Amino acid sequence: MNATAETLNHTSEASNTDFSLFDQQFNERFDERFEHKMKEREANHTPSMTIISTKGTLDMAYPPFILASTAAALGWDVEIFFTFYGLSLLKKDLDLSISPLGNPAMPMKMPMGPEWLRKTDIKIPNLVMAGVPGFENVATTLMKKTMENKGIATIDELRELCLEAEVKLVACQMTVDLFEMSKDEFIPEISDWIGAASFLPKAQQADVSLFI
Repeated sequence: MNATAETLNHTSEASNTDFSLFDQQFNERFDERFEHKMKEREANHTPSMTIISTKGTLDMAYPPFILASTAAALGWDVEIFFTFYGLSLLKKDLDLSISPLGNPAMPMKMPMGPEWLRKTDIKIPNLVMAGVPGFENVATTLMKKTMENKGIATIDELRELCLEAEVKLVACQMTVDLFEMSKDEFIPEISDWIGAASFLPKAQQADVSLFI
């Protein structure tokens, strides 16, 4: 009986050892295959980005188009959802201004004059910006001249660049209805006219989603 029990015990220990070895090899093989599959999936995955553009001023028109065109140049799938005042960025005729009063931290730069003046951030009190008639027009002219001097692309050019890179420009139908706009006011390249309920699932699935 003792010999039989001892034999069975050795057999059991051998079986446990074999099973542990098999389990270890299986786990190592599984980890190796899993890592390979994940790398393969990542290599075949096309990154995606969605942007919600809500503002229609000149200064705030740059971020969505710059980010979108850059991501598209990297091979990403990009979609911009223009809603509320951001919808004006899709109009055929762009007449954008900046709002220093709404952006008190925005530096005022002189695009002409001596170098020390052009490098100076001119601090202008909100009271002056709000109270002086035509101040925003002057600020817009100075900003556009500064951008021209630096060779910065215009919003029209950046928008065209996005279209060439197959960035999807999507308009908010609710905003169109809210402000009683006509679709004839907008560029024909708009890929879709949808509401938030249709856009949010796309944003949920995107690798990167931005609100501007």
